[in-house]
Amino acid sequence: MATTTKQDLPVESFETHPDRYTHWKLDIEGDVALLTMDIQEDRPFRPGYELKLNSYDLGVDIELHDAVRRLRFEHPEVRCVVVTGAKDRVFCSGANIHMLGMSSHGFKVNFCKFTNETRVGIEASSGESGQRYLAALNGACAGGGYELALACDEIMLVEDSNSTVSLPEVPLLGVLPGTGGLTRLVDKRMVRRDLADLFCTTAEGVKGKRAKRWNLVDHVVSRSRFEEAYKRRAAELAAASPARAAKGVEWTPLQKAVEEDRIEYSSVTLTIDRKNRRGTLVVQGPVGDQPETPEAIRAQGADWWPFRAFRELDDALLHLRFNEPEIGLILLRTEGDPAAVLAADKTLQENAGDWFVDEVRMFIARTLRRVDLTARSFYALIEPGSCFSGTLFELALSADRSYMLDDPDNPVEIAVSKMNAGAYLMTHGLSRLNVRFLGEPGKTEELLQEARAYDPQDAEEAGLVTVVADDIDYEDEVRVAIEERASLSPDSLTGMEASLRFPGPENCDSKIFARLTAWQNWIFQRPNAVGERGALTLYGQPERPSFDYRRT
Repeated sequence: MATTTKQDLPVESFETHPDRYTHWKLDIEGDVALLTMDIQEDRPFRPGYELKLNSYDLGVDIELHDAVRRLRFEHPEVRCVVVTGAKDRVFCSGANIHMLGMSSHGFKVNFCKFTNETRVGIEASSGESGQRYLAALNGACAGGGYELALACDEIMLVEDSNSTVSLPEVPLLGVLPGTGGLTRLVDKRMVRRDLADLFCTTAEGVKGKRAKRWNLVDHVVSRSRFEEAYKRRAAELAAASPARAAKGVEWTPLQKAVEEDRIEYSSVTLTIDRKNRRGTLVVQGPVGDQPETPEAIRAQGADWWPFRAFRELDDALLHLRFNEPEIGLILLRTEGDPAAVLAADKTLQENAGDWFVDEVRMFIARTLRRVDLTARSFYALIEPGSCFSGTLFELALSADRSYMLDDPDNPVEIAVSKMNAGAYLMTHGLSRLNVRFLGEPGKTEELLQEARAYDPQDAEEAGLVTVVADDIDYEDEVRVAIEERASLSPDSLTGMEASLRFPGPENCDSKIFARLTAWQNWIFQRPNAVGERGALTLYGQPERPSFDYRRT
């Protein structure tokens, strides 16, 4: 394995385009899309390793992330997506082990989180947009490759003497399937627990008929019939999914100006204060006349404010995760006219059922979930000139705390709208208002009976903000809170925030992210995995790993 300092290169962009894909090929034929993995082993995201056997890294997944999102917006006519491989007798061998071995701990965890959010995006494409996914495994499928298949609606495996599915991380690497494989195995595919245990500790994997019998795959087809079979099944899945629209909306590149400590988009600004380990995210509300009908909204396309602003916010969040690991506290601010935000909410509400409006609503929801799942502290600062109303009030609800200035000479308000009733569900399926008032049944419904604005005293009485302070105390109270947060252990804060943000019931997605945050974060630092004699460190070398066999 190449030896290198575990220092991560910055991610210059999370944007790409099918014309620039290196590792994937996207073909559209009517209502079926073919997404083919053909990873170029000499084109890794950074130097120091080769992407052999269709193994992937962040660059591969940035392209997949783009394809999944682009299909929803640019190709609403697509009702089934086939994911397959171009290499002979191999679909995908999973995340590149040498890449993981030379990466910092933080990069490994963020890489796993990003790939998992992309796979959740595949599942959302099916559940929300009716774009069903079929994994056509044309050969061996291991680790993260099988986790990609698990994210699809159905899995078809070629039957020959070599092709298997496997999750070999435990026996080979001393880590876990980092993108939700264990949870999807038993929660989504409902594989029997004892069979799942046997499967996850069998490095060589499971073939054909046994894989189907254990419910690891849905279809097993001989090589001679494989292409015909997956095309036929894709046509059946497409026919069973309702049509949305014949023409999509272009996913245009974001416009942004990047400086050393500042990124400025059209509606979002991110400022970095590295000395004090904090950043500020400002979201600008809509300005000027906004479209109100589906036709006018689609004509504006990617420049429609709700879509554009949340695409920019999403990009800023990814930048923070990968490129600013020491920025521990994010101050959330908004600027603009609260009435304009509520008018945009009215348009989002009244045009529900239009395919593009629905896609934008679902994109906003996914971006807000990215906030919830980001390992940073968030404080919302509600001050004069703010527009924390409706959809933008979700940012305050997602924050770990919110501070509101009470100054009669500079009035400020917040407002709820019908969009806070559940349009933007959290990962575990509850609205942020319901999470906030989990111990007060009926409180959310009471607040939403009348969409109204709240001044500081009303907001405090309603429980919609954390702290209300007058103009004498506000600045000091916020300053002390910021300084205190910066002094605390980032490890304990990450664990605390992940535990406090998701009260209530769990689902498959929330289990995956909770377990990823806790277990994989822990395992990636243990000597059994990453020590000098750890399994991940020694992978591909003749030496065997040396484990500390004490259970913890």
